[in-house]
Amino acid sequence: MDYAPCRYGNSRLSFRGPRQRLDGRYIAVLGGSETFGRYLRDPYPSLLQAKTGVRCVNFGCVNAGVDAFLHDETVIGACRRADAVVLQVCGARNLSNRFYGVHPRRNDRLVRASAMLRAVFPEVDFTEFHFTGHLLRTLEETSPTRFRLVRDDLRRTWIARMNLLMAQIGRPVTVLWIGRRAPEDPCDSLNDGEPAFIDRRALNALYGRIDGESVFVTGPDSGIGSPDGKTFTASERSAALAMPGPSLHHQIADQLARTLAPLLRDQTPTRYAI
Repeated sequence: MDYAPCRYGNSRLSFRGPRQRLDGRYIAVLGGSETFGRYLRDPYPSLLQAKTGVRCVNFGCVNAGVDAFLHDETVIGACRRADAVVLQVCGARNLSNRFYGVHPRRNDRLVRASAMLRAVFPEVDFTEFHFTGHLLRTLEETSPTRFRLVRDDLRRTWIARMNLLMAQIGRPVTVLWIGRRAPEDPCDSLNDGEPAFIDRRALNALYGRIDGESVFVTGPDSGIGSPDGKTFTASERSAALAMPGPSLHHQIADQLARTLAPLLRDQTPTRYAI
């Protein structure tokens, strides 16, 4: 799969191409692996562009957390100028917090464990960890009680960073939820699924910064577990099967087109082929 990776302005992040113009009318779409569209020819931002006739700039990053976008002036500036902003709800595990730090661009990469985390889990050898998922899984298995300290701090940090990100964007955004569970379901354990540790209470804490909301729970018809419509190598098979397929991306694009229609109704459509 050729994702035609590209960069915008002074951003150090690599986004999925083809590269779009950041002038005129456009929709800015921020998110993680699903927004980037791993293993798919046409992720939902491309489909949304075809349905609305408005350019969609795909700012999705693989395994991104809030930290990837928070201090990126190019992305923030593009969101401020956009006709609409869609923000995928990324989980709370891939962001720096009081217990550990992540890479500023590849947010799933662990760069350090804090003295506080070492004090809470003295029996754990932190030199073994390179990714946040492996770290958190081990901490939860080691002591569910002590793990709650980390989980709760991640949730508080996520709320604070999301509020800061949306304040910097300076306008209400449409949030997109893609997960194995609904926002109303429990989210206390990693086993509860993505977006990790985020629920309806966390969304409600975003202080009126949400303009619209689209929720998609990845059920049997989402393409997870199926290779249909995906392009991947033999070594990527496991990761590809864990991602949603084309049918869910079409559903997302359909609903977002309806949700964003009031913001775009003054647009004279120019249909884009995909």
